[in-house]
Amino acid sequence: MKLIIYTDGASRGNPGPASYGFTVSDEKGNLIYEEGRYIGVATNNVAEYTAVLEVFKYLKKKFPQRLEIEFFADSRLVVEQLSGRFKIKNPNLKILFEQIKILEMETGEVFYRHIPRSRNFKADKLANEALDRIY
Repeated sequence: MKLIIYTDGASRGNPGPASYGFTVSDEKGNLIYEEGRYIGVATNNVAEYTAVLEVFKYLKKKFPQRLEIEFFADSRLVVEQLSGRFKIKNPNLKILFEQIKILEMETGEVFYRHIPRSRNFKADKLANEALDRIY
């Protein structure tokens, strides 16, 4: 089974109040699930990574079979680090990275793609709506 995922993180203040949003769709574009949640005070990069981590937690619960997953995110840093092209220097991001990589191996084949913010409107909206509910 192939899934298409869009993720985004938001932080007002960087660090500041932070949240994430993501959507999960099938390969035909039919929405399966969406989520946006407040995560407390964090940097934007931590919020972006948390979005990816939370998707994997959701997938592990809902899809026991191996998957092919295509991630789309507007954070070049997250895409390049998770693809293995950029090194990770921040210790907080390293912890999230390691958690993601364990879940990634258990889930299936994963591809990360960078997209412009304008193509990530739904995940961005979910992340910002989660912040708006708190502030």
